[in-house]
Amino acid sequence: MVFDPAAAEENKGRKGPAARPRDAATLILTRRAGSSVELLMGQRHASHRFMPNQYVFPGGRVDRADSSVRVGTTLREDVAGRLTKGCSPTRAQALALAAIRETFEETGLIVGHPLAPGEKAPRTASSSWAEFFNTGHLPALDKLDYVARAITPPYRPIRFHARFFLADAALARGEIKGSGELLKLHWVPLGDAKKLDLPRITAVVIDEIDKLVSGKPDPQGVPFFYFKHGKPAQAWD
Repeated sequence: MVFDPAAAEENKGRKGPAARPRDAATLILTRRAGSSVELLMGQRHASHRFMPNQYVFPGGRVDRADSSVRVGTTLREDVAGRLTKGCSPTRAQALALAAIRETFEETGLIVGHPLAPGEKAPRTASSSWAEFFNTGHLPALDKLDYVARAITPPYRPIRFHARFFLADAALARGEIKGSGELLKLHWVPLGDAKKLDLPRITAVVIDEIDKLVSGKPDPQGVPFFYFKHGKPAQAWD
């Protein structure tokens, strides 16, 4: 079991109920650089309560608006089928939308489908989605692959039930412009990414990406990392 190998030791002596994990989504953008693959990553600010100073992919928790905004294209059938092993179809779409929104907020990149000529941007009370729509795009969920799921260990004070999505950066529009939430945003060769200061789950997901780009995906499906009776466990979606 590669996920959080020190979990059993760290969990010793923990008392009280575990914090309830909140739904979150991450988007891993990849691009080809010659014969290698690069990942878009940034460093979390030192002031963040969750994973300060560590390198991660764009992402964050699901917002209420993610359940109601208009989409340009829906999830592919295979992606939706795997996602809904752990949630409802409505929640699956909200998770994918959260991944696209957070990526736009943190990097400026748009995973979207252009509005038709003369088509007006949808109205929304969400400032983030309003800014996205004003670029002239609707979110394009069909560009996303689903590659991993994980729940933060129960002994952590802040917990997330995260889904990790993957997309080719060639399908994204715009220029990288950080919002300040992720510092040092840059393209990292896949091999070098493993050497950064990473959360354990990020390191594990990078290994999964390595398998995918090498043409050796896990035949059992999308890995799901969680804890059972205080110990790391793994299943597949």
